[in-house]
Amino acid sequence: MMRTRPLKVALLGCGVVGSEVARIMTTHADDLAARIGAPVELAGIAVRRPDRVRDGIPAELVTTDATALVKRGDIDVVIEVIGGIEPARGLITTAFEHGASVVSANKALVAADGAALHAAAEANGADLYYEAAVAGAIPLVRPLRESLAGDKVNRVLGIVNGTTNFILDKMDSSGAGYSEALDEATALGYAEADPTADVEGFDAAAKAAILAGIAFHTRVTIDDVHREGLTEVTAADIASAKRMGCTVKLLAICERAANGESVTARVHPAMIPLSHPLASVREAYNAVFIEADAAGQLMFYGPGAGGSPTASAVLGDLVAVCRNKVAGTTGPGESAYTALPVSPMGEVITRYHISLDVADKPGVLAQVATVFAEHGVSIDTVRQQGKDGEASLVVVTHRAADAALSSTVGALRELDTVRGVASIMRVEGE
Repeated sequence: MMRTRPLKVALLGCGVVGSEVARIMTTHADDLAARIGAPVELAGIAVRRPDRVRDGIPAELVTTDATALVKRGDIDVVIEVIGGIEPARGLITTAFEHGASVVSANKALVAADGAALHAAAEANGADLYYEAAVAGAIPLVRPLRESLAGDKVNRVLGIVNGTTNFILDKMDSSGAGYSEALDEATALGYAEADPTADVEGFDAAAKAAILAGIAFHTRVTIDDVHREGLTEVTAADIASAKRMGCTVKLLAICERAANGESVTARVHPAMIPLSHPLASVREAYNAVFIEADAAGQLMFYGPGAGGSPTASAVLGDLVAVCRNKVAGTTGPGESAYTALPVSPMGEVITRYHISLDVADKPGVLAQVATVFAEHGVSIDTVRQQGKDGEASLVVVTHRAADAALSSTVGALRELDTVRGVASIMRVEGE
């Protein structure tokens, strides 16, 4: 039976995503009502610039007073798509205090302060949903939080930033350098005027923190995530990966330790074999590979950003939250019962690809191999090319701890036959 009193929704932000959310709520109102069991009414839209033309948005709904909107008392759900830490955090907390549940696309806020937000939601009998905070339209947060709730997730490995994937894909397919690929991404609208959050890995790190927290039932913040961007990746690195039958991706990697007593979360460029499913993810698409005890290997793939894809995730959460309102219940909140520590990057064990510039003379390889052995790092393969007294030495290791590799590289720099360390890249997905 359809409930007649509409559920009232306040929208915070009406940019690319917010305007698409408003459009879908208006044009699909009947379908949304049928799926929820009650009509949904857009009761107000908070914006910074009220004079901006917004097609299809009734002027009487627009306000610049976001605080007054969430304090109204008759608002059932607040949708937050303004981003950033403040004023979003204060507005969300205020919404909870006034009886509203919240749907957010704010990865930065959830990654930094998710525990406090969940606590505020629980204290006020409200929901906090944020599917749109990670990987756009790809259903990922809810499958991890609900569908895999009875399983043990051991690893989450993914491409969660479309801008960086586009850049690396162009470098791989065309041989372009980083700057050229970034210029193309900017021209096509994939990269912002200031691409720092994307290319330095901040965006992916926030998403990694959220995924690790949900997957391992423990609290992980963005400060726990080791982060490296892709600005130092060169065309030579891409070419070297190809020679190994690999490609380079900026990966978010969340892992449970083999002994189950800790977790790690990291974001960095890595070589992955062309046989791995993530290697075929092209242009600005996202994909996340999950490994669990019972479910085995799962892969989620699709557009990771943009107005319509992100709005799709927001509306999916809206339907879920509104159904809970109609039923007089709430959905799953924070699950952090394991309280596992997050290990530092130095304890992470993986393979490495190291490119060295060395003198082209007898004994150099033996010296380098000795340094690796002295620091407990086993060598898998070596490739050496020399010309006119100079040589390039490429070493691929077996799995080793990051701290051991770092000390090895430090010792290599002390050798008078090593002119420099051209690049160091991790090898994943094997």
